[in-house]
Amino acid sequence: MSRFLVAVLMSLMSSAAMAKPPVIIVLGDSISAGYGIKEDQGWVALLQAKLAEAHSNYSISNESISGDTSAGGLARIDQILAAQKPTVLLLELGANDGLRGLSPVAMKNNLAEITRRARQAGSKVLLLGMKIPPNYGKRYIELFYKVYPQLSQELGVPLVPFILEDVALDKALMQADGLHPNELAQPFIADKIASYLFPLLNN
Repeated sequence: MSRFLVAVLMSLMSSAAMAKPPVIIVLGDSISAGYGIKEDQGWVALLQAKLAEAHSNYSISNESISGDTSAGGLARIDQILAAQKPTVLLLELGANDGLRGLSPVAMKNNLAEITRRARQAGSKVLLLGMKIPPNYGKRYIELFYKVYPQLSQELGVPLVPFILEDVALDKALMQADGLHPNELAQPFIADKIASYLFPLLNN
């Protein structure tokens, strides 16, 4: 093959790579994985539709796993970053740490390390805050709740304070287990996250 043809092929390959749409990764647990509902009803799918309506070429890749913890996300993040090369990481982890009574300090460290690695890979990070039921004791709940705003302030990352705000206490929007939002709640979640994500994409 002539040098000219090689150069043309290389140019075409480079152009194809440049044409690949930028990726938004969702790294989360059952709330983002769409536990108990159809995939196309989940907030991630609805957020993708919002991006399309806004004529944005961002593509969302949902890397959420039901039951995942902050440690599980940390164990997976390097492979995800290498494979997907995301422009933005939506980090929705920690709820299962709380429900299992795991250390809020360890959770904070794990989320901080995920954020650090994502930034090193050139990704912006949007932290999606969660809360746990009030039956875990006042001290533990306070320690858990403080993790997200502390991380946001210390690392300078934007934070959605609680993605189930106006949802979690409405029985009509929750599944029978009282922990997972149903399909009716998903548009509210998508709207809330979009209100923080879209300004981040425009910066």
